[in-house]
Amino acid sequence: MQLWHLTPDAPRLPHRVSPTEHVRLIIGTWPIESGQSVWVTYYVESPGGTSAEGRSEAVWQRNEGENSYWQVELGAFAQAERVTYTVHSRSLAGESNGTPVTFRVGPKLYLALLWHQHQPMYKDTAHPVQAGSYIHPWVRFHAIRDYYSMAALVAEHPDVHLTINLTPVLLWQIEDYIERSATDRLLELTLKPAEALNRKEREEVLSGYFDADWHNQIFPHPRYKELFAQRRERHPFTVQDLRDLQMWFNLAWFGKEFRDGEVKLVTGETATARRFIEQERDFSVSDLEEMIAEQYKIMRAIIPLHRQLQEGGQIEILTTPFYHPILPLLIDTDHATLDRPGASYPHRFAYPEDAESQVRLAAEDYRQRFGQPLRGMWPAEGAVSQSALPLFVRHGVCWLATDRGVLARSGQWGYNADDPNILCQPYRAEEGEHAIAVFFRDTALSDAIGFHYYGYTDYEQAACDFVGKIKSRFAWQFTGEEDRVLTVVLDGENAWGAYRDDARPFLHALYNLLERDGEIQTVTFAEYLAGSPTRDVAAHPLEAQNQVYELFTGSWIDENGSAPGVDLGTWIGEDEENRGWELLGQARDFLVKTGAAPDTAPAAFETLYMAEGSDWFWWFGADQDSGNDEEFDDLF
Repeated sequence: MQLWHLTPDAPRLPHRVSPTEHVRLIIGTWPIESGQSVWVTYYVESPGGTSAEGRSEAVWQRNEGENSYWQVELGAFAQAERVTYTVHSRSLAGESNGTPVTFRVGPKLYLALLWHQHQPMYKDTAHPVQAGSYIHPWVRFHAIRDYYSMAALVAEHPDVHLTINLTPVLLWQIEDYIERSATDRLLELTLKPAEALNRKEREEVLSGYFDADWHNQIFPHPRYKELFAQRRERHPFTVQDLRDLQMWFNLAWFGKEFRDGEVKLVTGETATARRFIEQERDFSVSDLEEMIAEQYKIMRAIIPLHRQLQEGGQIEILTTPFYHPILPLLIDTDHATLDRPGASYPHRFAYPEDAESQVRLAAEDYRQRFGQPLRGMWPAEGAVSQSALPLFVRHGVCWLATDRGVLARSGQWGYNADDPNILCQPYRAEEGEHAIAVFFRDTALSDAIGFHYYGYTDYEQAACDFVGKIKSRFAWQFTGEEDRVLTVVLDGENAWGAYRDDARPFLHALYNLLERDGEIQTVTFAEYLAGSPTRDVAAHPLEAQNQVYELFTGSWIDENGSAPGVDLGTWIGEDEENRGWELLGQARDFLVKTGAAPDTAPAAFETLYMAEGSDWFWWFGADQDSGNDEEFDDLF
């Protein structure tokens, strides 16, 4: 009597067994004859050292051709239990025994979720004083809506582990507000008594203080909506109307938890905007001053909260090259991937030493702020290249993340990134003696949160759809025994303005589902690589990873109007973009000719590094429109 199992016609269902799941074993035998029986013996080892064994009789299911098929059900089993089983059969001719098979109970898939948070350098370095030196308030406003709350929200779900990227240039600007008395232009206008505003300043308030999502930040608040209608209908504003507008522009940017009640911050302070929300109108100058003081409480608590959560092991903080440059372009613009018709290269810019300085400065800043060496890095815009790898490794970076499009175009023939078994793993990338782990994000799932789920009426349904897609596209598709990790990376700040209530209902629903789901386990990237015995996560060291060859020079963006596939055309190739690179090159060449160096001319190199940031080149050209192009040109 012949016996078989773990073949296409006789599988284990599910193949990867998660906690509380029952396991169905299909077993095939040949030939068909009377007097046959099939059974399974099994041995279960628990993480605590206890064990159990048993036997289950198989039930005949059907005959097909010359074969018989049998079924056994085992389980359910608990997390991290190790199950070894053997199939047996008996017929008139004697017994047959299969080879022992072992599986470990755990998630079908690990999920590495990364929230990327960044703002470009909004400071006008030529401004004579700190007050009003920032031309935009977005660092301050995202701080009170997103930067503190995104970390605090995940802390409410202790079984959810994830990664947050805080770029050095963002943290430097927050520090500039709270430690060096810097302010932005609109903050100065908020604190100026409405009756003292001159005509130009009144118009600046009326034109700039409705810069918020109409449906989610303005219309839900009756007084703000009233002022909005008043402005659209060109009705005059009284002094009190202007003061109320000064208040409401700020109130609309507080996170929902601060608008709804008091929040005890990690610093020991309590912050709230509820009193002003409830007052609704007729604010005084002292009310405005008190409201701004609440913003500064929140900004002061951002780094301490992130540091506390990282030290507790729930989150991993990572960073980006300091001023958010596109590293492959600093290394050599001639090696940029351009595939849009009409695109051209600028006069060559090639300063790999600047690229390395941006990485080094980020690593040093990280250690100073968070009290430990960095482990991972999200390159600006996910832009990577083979030549950039040593720059990361030399400064202690153990892993990078980028887009699946880079994987698809790497190597001689590309990798099949549509295959979950290929996409859902870290790869070892090597350049000379330097090696680093690289994760590749799934674009569609990342974009679903950023650009799709905000339109759902029911955010519970949106969260269910996201988790359902993880399972149907990935967790249920794996064919091997190896662990698999799905990478999801997206903007962790700008997306939430399109959601009701700052996306808090969606994020809570998502985290609740992930906490309860036995098939998916959230991890930080470093946790997946190093392992976590307390969470039963095995280590996945660099030497055990498959190698990705000839890492493609690309980013997480496929430029509009270009050939399909990720590239670098968003930051180079158009006339205006190329003019920016040539101006940057002239400034850099001048420093070389004068013999200047970072240690002898630190201010010159600091401003140069600022100008090397990606954000200026993002807005140059016709492929992107900031709505404030002249201001970005002036800053550059």
